Amino acid sequence: MMKSVGPFDMYQETIGKLASDGIILLAGDPPNPMTIGWGTLGEIWHMPIFTVLVRPTRYTFGLMEKAKDFTVCVLPDGFNKHLAICGSKSGRDMDKIRVCGFTLAQSANVGTPFVTQSAFHYECRIVHKHRLDPAALDPAIDKKYYLTKDWHMVYYGQILGVFKRDL
Repeated sequence: MMKSVGPFDMYQETIGKLASDGIILLAGDPPNPMTIGWGTLGEIWHMPIFTVLVRPTRYTFGLMEKAKDFTVCVLPDGFNKHLAICGSKSGRDMDKIRVCGFTLAQSANVGTPFVTQSAFHYECRIVHKHRLDPAALDPAIDKKYYLTKDWHMVYYGQILGVFKRDL
């Protein structure tokens, strides 16, 4: 059973997982899970926002370009193998939901489902996107992270709900 919590109640846990194991971005029809290690939570336009970054070379990029919404699923400890698969394998080549043994459930506020194994998840409606502008990017960051010139698209998702597994 999932219980609703505030948009920033799981902030520390989310940032901690982003900085360590990663978290799952789920988008598309059919949904494709992709491990992300970069993202932000904050208040923009008087809305709670979860920003996620997706490179144009990723399969998920095409899904996000067609999407109106997405979910961000934070798995509990013990899912490192699953996160590695979702971060290194392409949804073009395999059904990562099946390979990882994930089950999906309908979200309360968006069309994209969530991974039921999640400790908690965010349901987000895309309200804005933009591609990183290399001319405006710190050259040291550009040199370190964009050797192949595959600058991320940044998606801003209005957080419509956050749900934590009720233990």
